Amino acid sequence: MTNEKGNHEKRVLIMVSVEAEREIIKQAIEDIPYIDIEVMGVGPANAAANTTKKLIKSKYDLVINAGIAGGFQGRADIGSIVIATEIQAADLGSESPEGFLKLEELGLGQSKIMSEVEIAKKWAAHLEKHSLPVHIGPILTLNTVTGTEATTYALKERLPEAKAEAMEGFGVATAAKLFNVPVIEIRAISNIIGPRNKDAWKIKEALNQLKNAFAVIEEVLS
Repeated sequence: MTNEKGNHEKRVLIMVSVEAEREIIKQAIEDIPYIDIEVMGVGPANAAANTTKKLIKSKYDLVINAGIAGGFQGRADIGSIVIATEIQAADLGSESPEGFLKLEELGLGQSKIMSEVEIAKKWAAHLEKHSLPVHIGPILTLNTVTGTEATTYALKERLPEAKAEAMEGFGVATAAKLFNVPVIEIRAISNIIGPRNKDAWKIKEALNQLKNAFAVIEEVLS
C-alpha cells in the first residue's frame, strides 16, 4: 500500500468496540499517520452506523474491524489470533421446523461478506514469523453471543469452518461494502465459546495479543 517512492498514499480505518481495544492498538501502531482508530460501540447496528459515518466523512482504502472475541474449542484457543476469510451474520435469517434458514436460502440477500483474503494471508504469515498462534477462517457476527452448550453445538454443526464469534464484524463489513472499500476482521481470543463463565475469560491476555497482532501492520501494508 505504498507508492513507488515508498510513501504511503492509502488510508486505513480501524473500528473497535470499546476504548480498551483502541488504547492497546494505539500502543502497537504508535500514531502511524495514515491509520485512524475509532470506537464504534457494541453490536452490528452501532458498527454499521458508525463505520458509515466515518466513510462518509473521509476516504479510506482499507477498513479493519479489530478486537477480542470468543473462539470455538479446537479451532481457535484462548490467546490465539483469528483473521477472517469471510465475515458471517450467523443469526441473520429465519427459524424453521427443518432448522435455521440463512438469508440466501430465503432469497432475501447475503449473510456473509468476503474479507480481503490476500491481506489476511499476508498478515497471518507475518504473525507466524513472530511465532504467534494465528488462524484464518470465518468469523461469526451475532447479536447475542453464545452462552450455552446447546447454542454452541448448533453453531458448530451449522458452521463447521467458523473459528470465532463477536458482535460487530458484519456491521463494519456491510458499511465497507457499501463504499466499495476492502475489509478484514482481526480478533484475539479471550474465551472459549460455550456456557458463560467469566472467571475463565482472559481479557488482559487477549488484549496483549491484539497489540502483538497490530505490531506488524506496517510490514503487512508495505
